[in-house]
Amino acid sequence: MDRVPMGKNRKVTKAAGMYILVKKVFIMVQFTPRLTFVKILEKNRPRAVAWVTGNDMNPQLSGLVKFYDTPYGGVLAEAEIFGLPNAAEQYATDFYAMHIHESGDCSGDFENTGGHYNPAGQPHPRHAGDLVPLLGNAGYAWAAFYDKRFSIDDIIGKAVVIHAQADDFTTQPSGGSGGKIGCGEIRAEE
Repeated sequence: MDRVPMGKNRKVTKAAGMYILVKKVFIMVQFTPRLTFVKILEKNRPRAVAWVTGNDMNPQLSGLVKFYDTPYGGVLAEAEIFGLPNAAEQYATDFYAMHIHESGDCSGDFENTGGHYNPAGQPHPRHAGDLVPLLGNAGYAWAAFYDKRFSIDDIIGKAVVIHAQADDFTTQPSGGSGGKIGCGEIRAEE
Protein backbone atom coordinates (compact mmCIF):
# COMPACT_ATOMS: atom_id res chain seq x y z
CA MET A 1 0.00 0.00 0.00
CA ASP A 2 1.52 3.35 -1.07
CA ARG A 3 0.82 6.56 0.83
CA VAL A 4 1.05 9.94 -0.81
CA PRO A 5 0.97 13.10 1.35
CA MET A 6 -1.85 15.48 0.31
CA GLY A 7 -1.39 18.38 2.69
CA LYS A 8 -2.35 19.17 6.23
CA ASN A 9 -4.39 16.39 7.87
CA ARG A 10 -5.02 14.59 4.57
CA LYS A 11 -3.33 11.79 2.68
CA VAL A 12 -4.10 9.52 -0.22
CA THR A 13 -3.72 5.80 0.24
CA LYS A 14 -3.33 3.45 -2.74
CA ALA A 15 -4.94 0.09 -2.04
CA ALA A 16 -5.72 -2.59 -4.64
CA GLY A 17 -5.12 -0.15 -7.47
CA MET A 18 -7.49 2.51 -6.07
CA TYR A 19 -6.67 5.80 -4.45
CA ILE A 20 -8.63 6.57 -1.27
CA LEU A 21 -8.69 10.03 0.28
CA VAL A 22 -8.40 9.78 4.06
CA LYS A 23 -8.99 12.82 6.25
CA LYS A 24 -7.68 12.86 9.78
CA VAL A 25 -10.33 14.21 12.10
CA PHE A 26 -9.45 15.65 15.47
CA ILE A 27 -12.32 15.88 17.90
CA MET A 28 -11.85 18.34 20.67
CA VAL A 29 -13.69 17.38 23.83
CA GLN A 30 -14.14 20.23 26.22
CA PHE A 31 -14.70 19.07 29.77
CA THR A 32 -17.17 21.29 31.60
CA PRO A 33 -19.16 20.92 34.82
CA ARG A 34 -22.22 20.05 32.66
CA LEU A 35 -20.75 16.64 31.87
CA THR A 36 -20.26 15.98 35.58
CA PHE A 37 -23.82 17.12 36.30
CA VAL A 38 -25.27 14.81 33.65
CA LYS A 39 -23.41 11.86 35.21
CA ILE A 40 -24.61 12.83 38.69
CA LEU A 41 -28.24 12.96 37.57
CA GLU A 42 -27.95 9.64 35.71
CA LYS A 43 -25.99 7.57 38.22
CA ASN A 44 -26.20 9.03 41.73
CA ARG A 45 -28.87 8.98 44.40
CA PRO A 46 -29.86 12.39 45.73
CA ARG A 47 -28.74 13.27 49.24
CA ALA A 48 -32.04 15.04 49.96
CA VAL A 49 -35.49 15.22 48.39
CA ALA A 50 -38.68 17.24 48.73
CA TRP A 51 -41.94 15.54 47.76
CA VAL A 52 -44.09 18.47 46.64
CA THR A 53 -47.88 18.36 46.91
CA GLY A 54 -50.51 20.94 46.05
CA ASN A 55 -52.76 22.90 48.39
CA ASP A 56 -56.56 22.48 48.57
CA MET A 57 -57.01 24.61 45.44
CA ASN A 58 -54.38 22.59 43.51
CA PRO A 59 -54.74 18.96 44.67
CA GLN A 60 -53.48 17.69 41.30
CA LEU A 61 -50.06 19.32 41.81
CA SER A 62 -47.27 16.92 42.76
CA GLY A 63 -43.63 16.33 42.09
CA LEU A 64 -40.15 15.74 43.37
CA VAL A 65 -37.21 18.08 43.89
CA LYS A 66 -33.88 16.27 44.35
CA PHE A 67 -30.66 17.69 45.77
CA TYR A 68 -27.23 16.22 44.94
CA ASP A 69 -23.72 16.95 46.22
CA THR A 70 -21.21 17.95 43.55
CA PRO A 71 -17.40 17.95 43.45
CA TYR A 72 -17.57 21.75 42.98
CA GLY A 73 -18.76 22.52 46.51
CA GLY A 74 -22.31 23.45 45.52
CA VAL A 75 -25.61 21.68 45.12
CA LEU A 76 -27.15 20.28 41.95
CA ALA A 77 -30.96 20.39 42.08
CA GLU A 78 -33.46 18.70 39.79
CA ALA A 79 -37.19 19.47 39.91
CA GLU A 80 -39.96 17.58 38.14
CA ILE A 81 -43.46 18.89 38.81
CA PHE A 82 -46.81 17.68 37.47
CA GLY A 83 -50.29 19.21 37.62
CA LEU A 84 -49.39 22.90 37.59
CA PRO A 85 -52.48 25.12 37.19
CA ASN A 86 -52.18 25.42 33.40
CA ALA A 87 -52.47 21.64 32.88
CA ALA A 88 -55.87 21.81 31.18
CA GLU A 89 -54.73 24.37 28.59
CA GLN A 90 -53.12 22.78 25.55
CA TYR A 91 -49.82 24.50 24.63
CA ALA A 92 -50.07 26.74 27.72
CA THR A 93 -46.81 27.96 29.20
CA ASP A 94 -46.48 29.86 32.46
CA PHE A 95 -43.68 30.63 34.88
CA TYR A 96 -43.96 29.68 38.54
CA ALA A 97 -41.67 30.91 41.29
CA MET A 98 -39.85 28.24 43.27
CA HIS A 99 -38.17 29.04 46.58
CA ILE A 100 -36.72 27.39 49.65
CA HIS A 101 -38.61 28.62 52.73
CA GLU A 102 -37.39 28.68 56.34
CA SER A 103 -39.71 26.00 57.74
CA GLY A 104 -40.61 22.57 56.40
CA ASP A 105 -44.14 22.78 57.87
CA CYS A 106 -46.32 22.19 54.81
CA SER A 107 -49.56 21.84 56.75
CA GLY A 108 -52.77 23.63 55.77
CA ASP A 109 -52.26 26.11 52.96
CA PHE A 110 -48.52 26.24 53.70
CA GLU A 111 -48.87 29.38 55.83
CA ASN A 112 -46.30 28.03 58.32
CA THR A 113 -43.35 27.81 55.92
CA GLY A 114 -42.06 31.26 56.90
CA GLY A 115 -40.10 33.51 54.59
CA HIS A 116 -37.45 32.67 52.04
CA TYR A 117 -34.35 30.95 53.38
CA ASN A 118 -31.99 33.91 53.75
CA PRO A 119 -29.12 33.26 56.19
CA ALA A 120 -27.01 36.17 54.86
CA GLY A 121 -29.83 38.74 55.17
CA GLN A 122 -29.66 39.66 51.48
CA PRO A 123 -32.39 41.55 49.58
CA HIS A 124 -34.55 39.64 47.14
CA PRO A 125 -33.54 38.03 44.71
CA ARG A 126 -30.24 37.30 46.45
CA HIS A 127 -31.75 35.13 49.19
CA ALA A 128 -30.11 31.71 49.28
CA GLY A 129 -33.64 30.32 48.90
CA ASP A 130 -34.40 32.16 45.65
CA LEU A 131 -34.31 29.40 43.04
CA VAL A 132 -34.75 29.38 39.28
CA PRO A 133 -38.35 29.69 38.07
CA LEU A 134 -40.25 26.71 36.73
CA LEU A 135 -41.55 26.91 33.18
CA GLY A 136 -44.81 24.97 33.15
CA ASN A 137 -45.91 23.53 29.81
CA ALA A 138 -49.48 22.24 29.93
CA GLY A 139 -49.01 21.54 33.64
CA TYR A 140 -45.55 19.93 33.52
CA ALA A 141 -42.20 21.44 34.46
CA TRP A 142 -38.67 20.05 34.62
CA ALA A 143 -35.60 22.01 35.65
CA ALA A 144 -32.05 21.30 36.76
CA PHE A 145 -29.68 23.90 38.15
CA TYR A 146 -26.50 24.37 40.18
CA ASP A 147 -26.32 26.61 43.25
CA LYS A 148 -23.43 27.47 45.58
CA ARG A 149 -25.40 29.64 48.03
CA PHE A 150 -26.27 26.73 50.32
CA SER A 151 -25.26 23.19 51.14
CA ILE A 152 -27.60 20.24 51.47
CA ASP A 153 -27.04 20.17 55.24
CA ASP A 154 -28.20 23.83 55.37
CA ILE A 155 -31.60 23.08 53.83
CA ILE A 156 -32.65 19.82 55.51
CA GLY A 157 -35.94 20.50 57.32
CA LYS A 158 -36.79 23.53 55.20
CA ALA A 159 -39.43 23.55 52.43
CA VAL A 160 -39.49 23.87 48.66
CA VAL A 161 -42.46 26.10 47.84
CA ILE A 162 -44.00 26.68 44.43
CA HIS A 163 -45.91 29.92 43.96
CA ALA A 164 -48.87 30.74 41.72
CA GLN A 165 -47.00 33.34 39.67
CA ALA A 166 -43.58 34.14 38.32
CA ASP A 167 -41.03 35.84 40.53
CA ASP A 168 -40.43 39.41 39.31
CA PHE A 169 -36.94 39.41 40.90
CA THR A 170 -37.57 42.93 42.21
CA THR A 171 -40.44 43.23 44.68
CA GLN A 172 -39.40 42.94 48.33
CA PRO A 173 -39.36 40.73 50.22
CA SER A 174 -40.43 37.83 47.97
CA GLY A 175 -40.70 38.84 44.33
CA GLY A 176 -44.47 39.33 44.08
CA SER A 177 -44.84 35.65 43.25
CA GLY A 178 -48.37 35.14 44.54
CA GLY A 179 -49.81 32.48 46.77
CA LYS A 180 -48.19 29.21 47.75
CA ILE A 181 -49.66 26.43 45.60
CA GLY A 182 -47.21 23.59 46.30
CA CYS A 183 -44.95 22.60 49.19
CA GLY A 184 -42.59 19.81 50.18
CA GLU A 185 -40.32 19.39 53.18
CA ILE A 186 -36.68 18.80 52.29
CA ARG A 187 -35.61 15.53 53.89
CA ALA A 188 -32.34 13.66 53.93
CA GLU A 189 -32.32 10.52 51.80
CA GLU A 190 -31.11 7.45 53.62
